[in-house]
Amino acid sequence: MSDYLLILISTALVNNFVLAKFLGLCPFFGSSQRMETAVGMALATMLVLTMSSAISYLLDRFFLQPLELSYLRALVFILVIASLVQFIEMLLHRINPLLHTMLGIFLPLITTNCAVLGVALLNAQTAPSFVHAVLSGFGAAVGFSLVLTVFAGLRKKIEYSAVPKSFQGTGIAMVTAGIMALAFMGFEGLAV
Repeated sequence: MSDYLLILISTALVNNFVLAKFLGLCPFFGSSQRMETAVGMALATMLVLTMSSAISYLLDRFFLQPLELSYLRALVFILVIASLVQFIEMLLHRINPLLHTMLGIFLPLITTNCAVLGVALLNAQTAPSFVHAVLSGFGAAVGFSLVLTVFAGLRKKIEYSAVPKSFQGTGIAMVTAGIMALAFMGFEGLAV
């Protein structure tokens, strides 16, 4: 049980894909301007990342590796991710059209989110078991969701702060993300 907790903490906090590996920055900066959009993107990415980790691991272990087609991993995983994103987009359009409209172009961008593909590829190469792959994907999704919603909250707070003119807009967003990355470096001592 403690091994599973260690996997979750490691992927969510210590090896956070946005702040430690700098993957997934496009949706991180793009969908964090409003809290509602950030939460919607976080939930959609969480679902895609977890499901794609599971499906990609199974496809790799039971199809690609036995047939010696490992060189097709990236292509197959992108197809899996694109299919999942399309499914979630149709589901969101039906269940919550307002959120679907608010997410706009960022929802299809989950397909090209390098963090999602990176987790799938990393799991295929290093995960010793299916449970490890799923927990790693879920932990990465929790980490992405955490930093996305915290960053959205910070950006909202910055809107009402006196920011020097030269730092307004993207400048202060980059500085804030850098400070968040430094703060997350403090979690490095948690994983052994």
